[in-house]
Amino acid sequence: MTQQIDVAVIGAGIAGLSAALTLGRLGRSVVLLSDGVPGGELLKIERIDGVPGHAEGVAGYDLCPTVQEQAEALGVRLLDVPASAVAAQDDGWLVSSDAGDHLARAVVVATGTVMARLGVPGEERLEGKGVSDCASCDGPLLRGKTAVVAGGGDSAMQEALVLADHAAKVFMLVRDDQLHGQASYRDLVLGNPRIEVRYGSIPVEILGGDHVTHVRARSLASGAEEDIAADAIFTFVGLVPNTSVVEGLVPLGGTGRIAVDPAMRTKARGICAAGNVREGSPHRAAGGMGDAAAAAVAIDAYLATGDWPAA
Repeated sequence: MTQQIDVAVIGAGIAGLSAALTLGRLGRSVVLLSDGVPGGELLKIERIDGVPGHAEGVAGYDLCPTVQEQAEALGVRLLDVPASAVAAQDDGWLVSSDAGDHLARAVVVATGTVMARLGVPGEERLEGKGVSDCASCDGPLLRGKTAVVAGGGDSAMQEALVLADHAAKVFMLVRDDQLHGQASYRDLVLGNPRIEVRYGSIPVEILGGDHVTHVRARSLASGAEEDIAADAIFTFVGLVPNTSVVEGLVPLGGTGRIAVDPAMRTKARGICAAGNVREGSPHRAAGGMGDAAAAAVAIDAYLATGDWPAA
């Protein structure tokens, strides 16, 4: 039996949780569909900087459950299943999942991104055997050992810093000739004696039998290759947006993310996007929370007036 609701929020990372919370505060009936544990990738982050009210940063595994609890206290229904399809029906959207169908008057897409793969030999075979994307999960297992981090952005630098609290040595393989991201992270990375940054270098193969033993790195300038003895490699080389559930319903921007106007509205009437899945996202937790508030306010106004002046 199809259940009718005001809003379906698809995705339960910080943007989805925040959108559901704000809509709950606005008195809307909300179903939040979660693909995995609510909180998503942020649950792996030991310290999220830039969230107002948390001068020393906040752990993702503290922040996300708090927002979830607040949303549920306002009547938001959390379904531990992902949305499998979204289709136009009547004046709203039919959102399907293994938990049943919901006819929503509006939808917030906050499906986020997934880590891009390196696509090198050994990566898939050694997944979970030294190939990881969670330093807070696996860092304690590397006490006194060596780790490699592939990437040079904020996430890569954060993970390198977490690993340096445990590992004896951390190599960062950075494709470009500089680190990208927040200056505060760069300063900490470059000042940490346990972290060695190798610019213009990429991993081309991950070696090992039952576990990672070496990472083969190639210099982009000379083409020379070197096998770095390592017990693990953590990959942070980019993000791929999760847009499949609304494929064909909303336009995408040049990066493959969902195109929105400043109010987070898409061209599809009643659908907003928030967080890393939307074009122009700053890829910050605080940015996702801000997106969520804007999307929730836009949807509340739409439900009240029927007006949808999407760009």
